[in-house]
Amino acid sequence: MKPVYVINGFLESGKSEFINYTIAQPYFQSRETTLLIVCEEGEVEYDEKVLKRSRTVCEFIENREDFTPENLIALEKKYKPGRIIIEWNGMWNYKEIKLPWHWKIEQQITTIDGSTFQMYYANMRSLLAEMLRKSELIIFNRCDGMEEQLSSFKRNVKAVNQQAEIVFEDSEGEINTLFEEDLPFDLNADIIVLDDQAYGVWFLDALDHIERYEGKTVKFTATVARPEHFPKDYFVPGRLAMTCCADDMAFLGFACQYDGAAAFKEQDWVEVTAVVERKYWEDYKGEGPVLKAVKVVKTKAPKEEVISFT
Repeated sequence: MKPVYVINGFLESGKSEFINYTIAQPYFQSRETTLLIVCEEGEVEYDEKVLKRSRTVCEFIENREDFTPENLIALEKKYKPGRIIIEWNGMWNYKEIKLPWHWKIEQQITTIDGSTFQMYYANMRSLLAEMLRKSELIIFNRCDGMEEQLSSFKRNVKAVNQQAEIVFEDSEGEINTLFEEDLPFDLNADIIVLDDQAYGVWFLDALDHIERYEGKTVKFTATVARPEHFPKDYFVPGRLAMTCCADDMAFLGFACQYDGAAAFKEQDWVEVTAVVERKYWEDYKGEGPVLKAVKVVKTKAPKEEVISFT
């Protein structure tokens, strides 16, 4: 299989700067040729000396109709690369990407210009969501003076891709962000009560900062999911969330242990009071938040059954 690294982002989001920096690093160097396929030409040009030193050859595919498995195989035969980097055009829908069968995407990275993120999020959300959905690393650059907005940026991205690592950068380098003060609930309350907005924020924050919630009690309204492979005393209380549009929903919920779990059916609405614990869970492929319910009672569906991050 031929390893492929995809760098996503809209025009002038920092894709070329990221690739220029990466191919110049000692850890990148290889005896084999690297094929760099550029799908849009921005203001930043590739340094010919760096390309030569890193054994990287650059080819441009500027028309969407020319990005075909056949043309990609022709480039592979021409250069016989050991690996491929694709600088994807942000205006091409990423879900339509088609690669040769033996090309395997090893990593996908998305770069975002923090100063234009809100504009793209408001006007091109579907295109943006497709870039973000399978990215392992999402880099927000040019975030100078934007500290107050970064928590909402992170929530918007995590709603689409809960597993991605998100990095914020300004002209000084990486920004170390702590957003505890922005949480829409009191972390020190005896019981942290989560309304519709707070539930989504809590869920995403608990994925990244479980240490904030270990041993704390939360209370929220949720619908019941009963995965077939779960033990009989476990279920998943969660909420449907709109991630980018009305047709794109995600179910946000953590595994929950409750002795009376068998009494609840799929899609029942319940009010859950539970303690947050850190446990190994196979579905997480490691440790993560697991709830231990102290009280679960049936309740009415809320007025708005779907939560939103907009």
